[in-house]
Amino acid sequence: MSPADVPSRVVSREGQLSNDPWVALEPGADPAERARILRRAYQTFTEAGTVPRPVRAVVADSWRRSARAGVGPDGTASVELTDGDLGSYRSEHPLARVMPLFRELMGTFAADGEHLLAVCDAHGRLLWVEGHAATRKQAGTMNFVPGARWAESAVGTNAPGTAVALDRPVQVFASEHFIRQVQPWTCAAAPVHDPRTGRVLGAVDITGGNGLAHPHSLGFVQAVARAAESQLALLAPELPQPDVPELTALGRDEARLVAGGRNVRLSRRHSEILVLLARHPEGLTGDELLCALYEDETVTPVTLRAELARLRGVLGPGLLASRPYRLTVPLESDVAIVERRLASGALTAAAAAYSGPLLPASQAPAVVRLRQRLADGLRAALIAGRDPDLLADWAHAPWGEDDLDVWRALAAARPTAATRARLAALEAELRAPDGWTHPGPGAVGITATLLQRPGP
Repeated sequence: MSPADVPSRVVSREGQLSNDPWVALEPGADPAERARILRRAYQTFTEAGTVPRPVRAVVADSWRRSARAGVGPDGTASVELTDGDLGSYRSEHPLARVMPLFRELMGTFAADGEHLLAVCDAHGRLLWVEGHAATRKQAGTMNFVPGARWAESAVGTNAPGTAVALDRPVQVFASEHFIRQVQPWTCAAAPVHDPRTGRVLGAVDITGGNGLAHPHSLGFVQAVARAAESQLALLAPELPQPDVPELTALGRDEARLVAGGRNVRLSRRHSEILVLLARHPEGLTGDELLCALYEDETVTPVTLRAELARLRGVLGPGLLASRPYRLTVPLESDVAIVERRLASGALTAAAAAYSGPLLPASQAPAVVRLRQRLADGLRAALIAGRDPDLLADWAHAPWGEDDLDVWRALAAARPTAATRARLAALEAELRAPDGWTHPGPGAVGITATLLQRPGP
């Protein structure tokens, strides 16, 4: 639902006009009375499936989405990241760079008002929860803690989860929350965007008691979110050092090399050679490269030496050494980035960096093995992580649209009608009598090879 779908002015129960339907209580409203009305409305919804007035349209729509996602009124948030995994993921998240700003602007307000400052990622996973010690302890009983998943699709209507779902600042009061154990709380959250791309990075939230059910709290978090975006725009972009060549080989048949101020599109064979040399900084002998690159054992060393000579001309002087063949400077690659993030437990960041199978048209034996190993490792982590958003991203990508295991995991995590229908179709294909069999676990599948095209 977009802001345009919501009337710009709504009439309150007391007959007053409220100009912002994203605010839970209009000025002058009685919080206790409104809480009682919402409790009755919530009971009606859970028993009959209908939403009576005066439930706001944004909340009614969220309740319906929550029910369709399979969220139960007595559910609870699951903690998905702990200890080192949480620390690794937080340290790589873009919002880590503005946490000092969040603390400066909101920390004292949260502590003095017995509230909590919370920051989540774009999938509703809480990264930081700070503030009043007693309030933090009380919130811990409902798993409102770092590492817990508070996406709307996981725990229903709540300010941080709904804010990232709608990409809109929103306030949620009392029984507007979908899960019963959260209904004593009030929260307001606003999404934070990457100032360069506009994509949602996460949300900043203030959570506490009914005293937060005021237009000022929503305006406050919105102002803090805008300040964070301005701060991100001022910070130097996190780019590799200019003297470190970068190799992009995922989702492309022909890799791209950025080095020395040049942007070079490599041939397929040169792409394979650089991928392998980047993984072996110690170097590879001519015989090792022959075995890694060619299935045909009749290919001679002369052919390989000719390819390397041409590659040396493409790279320029001084980058490619011989005896053994090796790169003379470190080379950053998108393959290594995905592997590092996956190893550190930063699954969302790893999935974001994975733009497709490695050199999908390559038949070089070592590249095929690396391509399969990288895809297997990432998809296995996605299935184990059970994050419906990450699973959906993989399932709807060209390389995952026929991945039966991922669709089964997605159907378990988010049992929508569309997901169940797609899973049923895949399982029917698996049982088809024509002898066709579905790619087994870890298979990237024929679709990826057919649909992948070299990038720009």
